[in-house]
Order: sequence, then C-alpha cells, then structure tokens
Amino acid sequence: MEFAQQAERSIIKKYRRDIWNPFIAAVKDYRLIQEGDRIAVCISGGKDSMLLAKCIQHLQKYSDFPFEAEYLVMDPGYNPENRRKIEENARALEIPIRIFETRIFNIVSKMDRSPCYLCARMRRGYLYKYAQELGCNKIALGHHFDDVIETILMSMLYGAQVRTMMPKLHSTNFPGMELIRPLYQVKEADIIAWRRYNGLEFIQCACRFTEDAAREHSASKRQEIKDLIAQLRKVNPNVDKNIFHSVERINLETVIGYYKGKEKHHFLDDYDNADE
Repeated sequence: MEFAQQAERSIIKKYRRDIWNPFIAAVKDYRLIQEGDRIAVCISGGKDSMLLAKCIQHLQKYSDFPFEAEYLVMDPGYNPENRRKIEENARALEIPIRIFETRIFNIVSKMDRSPCYLCARMRRGYLYKYAQELGCNKIALGHHFDDVIETILMSMLYGAQVRTMMPKLHSTNFPGMELIRPLYQVKEADIIAWRRYNGLEFIQCACRFTEDAAREHSASKRQEIKDLIAQLRKVNPNVDKNIFHSVERINLETVIGYYKGKEKHHFLDDYDNADE
C-alpha cells in the first residue's frame, strides 16, 4: 500500500473513533460542508492542516453529495528548508497543493507589538482573497478541540468575558465567504498520535520569530492555559469536555448580562416583569 493511502486509511481505521468520527460529527452538527461548496483547505504545513486536508480528501471520495476542494498553501516568507518540507509532505500525502506567495513576514518583522496576532489576521485576509479568486465560497482551517477550549478559558480568565472559537463564521470583509473548522471536535493528542503512527514530521510556526517565541513559550497566555487544563484533567478527566460543552448550555436567565450584536442586555431589564 502506498504511503498516502496508508496515512488516509489510518484515519478511518485505526483512528476512526478519535479522528474520523469527530470530524464527521462536526461537519454534520454544524453544517460545515454542503452540496455545491467549493472549499479552500488552508494548509500551513503543520500537523493540523495536513490532517484536515486528508480528511477532506477522503470525504470528497465518499460523500453523499458533491463538493469541490482546493488545497492552498500561502508562503508568507518561509525559509527554503521549511518551504521544501511542506512540498515534500504534500507529495508524500498526495495532496495537490497550490502555493501562492506573500510578504507577510517582512511586513510583520517591522512591527514592535503583537506580531503573531497581526500575522494571523493578514494570513486570513490573503487566504480569503485568493480563495475567492479561485471561485471558492469557504475556507477551511485546522483549528481543533484543544484550540476551542483554550480560547474559552482565555476569554474568561484574561478577557473577562465568555466567548468561544466558533465552528463557522461569515466573513465580514469578503461577502459570500465563510470560514469553517472541520476539526472542531478532534483532540490535539489524537492528531499527534496519527502523525507519529505514520512517521510524519511537519513544520510548526516556521516564522523568523519562532526562536524568540520558543524562549518565551512558558510565559505565553495560551501555554499557561494548556498547562492549567492539563492539571485540571488530573483531578477530573472530563474537564476538557465540560469546558467545551459549557458554551452550548448557557441559560440566559442565570447570567447577569450578555450582548447580542452590539446591544447589551441586563437581567434587571425584565426582572420586575418576570415570574419567580
């Protein structure tokens, strides 16, 4: 069996319960992929986006309804070694990538504050633009279950609000475009297990700030949250699932206030008219 087939087959065989089933559940639960969609699968070169590409490829073959997919790699200024690694992995996994180049790393390198945030925003804008030019109506990103629960806790502990990373979003700057996250229910540990099982090595961030980021790794807010969740799991193995489901079960009658759009609501607004 060829390597690409083996890697794809492992998703639906060995990792069916941990990867394929959660992937399909997210696609169905959140109606992420529909008939006639043309999806730009955005590949950074890391484990998450490469797995996403293989899942989308397999779904395309056996889906009950037709949809199309493009596999996009945006080169923001990778060094030759990282660019080569992405191309080699794509060939090995038989992912037909389209590479387009930008100067994001050069632009971000001149910024003193929040380079990672700016880089992420610029990447998304370029991906939307290029995907739209290819006739796509959706871009698919490789965010997974752990990204979701970390975002929930970060918003509470550092942002004083309850927010989550949504499974899909309408683009505000590119009319008719949507962002979808098909790995929404897939845990990072299972993605790592799939990578190791198939002997795959992927790039990580690959930007020129990576070394500095690595030195400051322990101080990053997201890493603090990762460590916190790991500690909480030792006390309650289901804590990650509970965090995930907490934002599905918010009872507005039990919160002090909330926003809908830009409109703020407070529990006292209707308090005197409500039955006890």
